[in-house]
Amino acid sequence: MNRRTAREKGIQALYQMDVSGAGSAEAIETVLNGDESDSSYLHEIVTGVEQNLDKIDAKIKANLEKWSFDRLAKVDRNILRLAVYEMSYAEDIPAKVAVNEAIELAKYFSDERAGKFINGVLSKVHQSME
Repeated sequence: MNRRTAREKGIQALYQMDVSGAGSAEAIETVLNGDESDSSYLHEIVTGVEQNLDKIDAKIKANLEKWSFDRLAKVDRNILRLAVYEMSYAEDIPAKVAVNEAIELAKYFSDERAGKFINGVLSKVHQSME
């Protein structure tokens, strides 16, 4: 499985975890649905977000303007979590790639406005990390 597909499935797993309280292993198994292709990156990003959730959420909260974390749509919140994880912990992924992928995920799972919102938040996160 390529990284784009892993990210798409990762968002689905993170959303499931957010809504139902499922653990990463259960959520990953559900989204894979018997697919036996290489899912190592999917495992890396989902468990990475789960293990660093408090730090990731803190970075997102610190960079939201005129918006509360709890008001974020669950899909958008999890797209932000995945992108912040990649920007903070995935050393082989440039921040710009993580931002662009998050925008594409927002367009796919949410809408055009979500893409612009996510771009703005992630740009601030990126600036705060430099």
